[in-house]
Amino acid sequence: MPRIGRTPRPGSHVSEQLQALIAAAGSAANARRWHEAERLWSQVRTLDPGNVQALFSLGVHAHQRGDARGALELLEAARAAAPRDPMLVLTLAVVHRDLGDTAQEWASIHAALALDAYFLPALLAKAEFLEREHRARAAAAVFRDALKVAPPEPQWPPALRRRLAHARDAVARDTAELEAFLAHAVAAPRQAVAPAAGGRWDEAVSILAGRTRPYSSECNQLHVPRLPAQPFHDRDLFPWIPALEARTDAIRAELEALVAGHADSFEPYIAFRADQPVNQWQALNHSRDWSSFHLWAHGEPVAENIARCPATAEALAGVDAVSIAGLCPNAMFSALAPHTHIPPHTGETNARLVAHLPLVVPPDCSFRVGYDRRGWTPGEVFVFDDTIEHEARNDSDQLRVVLIFDVWNPLLSLEERAMVETLARAMRDYRSAGDP
Repeated sequence: MPRIGRTPRPGSHVSEQLQALIAAAGSAANARRWHEAERLWSQVRTLDPGNVQALFSLGVHAHQRGDARGALELLEAARAAAPRDPMLVLTLAVVHRDLGDTAQEWASIHAALALDAYFLPALLAKAEFLEREHRARAAAAVFRDALKVAPPEPQWPPALRRRLAHARDAVARDTAELEAFLAHAVAAPRQAVAPAAGGRWDEAVSILAGRTRPYSSECNQLHVPRLPAQPFHDRDLFPWIPALEARTDAIRAELEALVAGHADSFEPYIAFRADQPVNQWQALNHSRDWSSFHLWAHGEPVAENIARCPATAEALAGVDAVSIAGLCPNAMFSALAPHTHIPPHTGETNARLVAHLPLVVPPDCSFRVGYDRRGWTPGEVFVFDDTIEHEARNDSDQLRVVLIFDVWNPLLSLEERAMVETLARAMRDYRSAGDP
């Protein structure tokens, strides 16, 4: 039977003797001295025959001793006195199961959920009942609901950990089966879809199956409404790409000179103050595993670094660089050490997009934006919306280096770009001015 997470509270106006017995019985049970606990609860019941906690606890002890009918009698008496306690009602379901009365087991599970539709043990019991009835798909749907109301896995209650792990595995199996079923169902019509749109329908299948969630724009600062959340943007929207790619060798040569003679100029990209929360960045905070060499930072040129990389600076002068006071442009060589993971995160504003020019790319490197995952190809630029959750991995034994820089979202008109700049400047002015 499931371990009892709580018991009904005793009635008020009990005598001091009764209170002492109840406390002693609880202590004995917590210490797993079952015989002593049962004896003490029996004394409580003698003094107070309708004591719900005593009836409930004695019912549990009777069930543990194998006396299912005796347990049923005691638990029914407890339920009559406390009809709105879902754990008490759910415990009756366990006893009915042991008595072979599946109809009453099912009724008790539903009665517990009628009292509390989010009661985790009852959701698990319902799914487990459906599994025993060989209704795996229906069970998986309820297991999904259970996992939604459960705390994050590291905080799973010890008494429910095994059952929750089973729920997680059952949902994973069902998700894989459903995704394969849906993919097979749409295989033929997908062939008729334009190749550029095919990924949209692969993602639709994944979302419908529950394997991934819909990814949207999540801006940490300025959000421009009604811009589409497109993970990777069509290269044809950026006419400056071919000219930049043609300068790849010159840019890489400057990078190699930096790494050879000025490697200490690369600084940790993540550098929180001691009083700031680091969240997912703990492993990379002040770490050179992800380091950067900035030519532009937060909208300002880094003159010394630009002087070291004149070919790179000249090449970047031809891109449609975004200008947002205090924020953009940024341009940097981004170095990711071997076996390093940049965790999922989102950027500041969807008014800008982020471009990568891959320079040094060993095998086993990958990049994910939302649902889409791809590798880097040296010398081939891609442009993505960094306000969509993204992450990077270098699972190789070598350094990976990419030139990263900001560009305007091409869907914004010149007038809208001016609006972005004005809003960002006004926000900075408001924050810097302080209270009037």
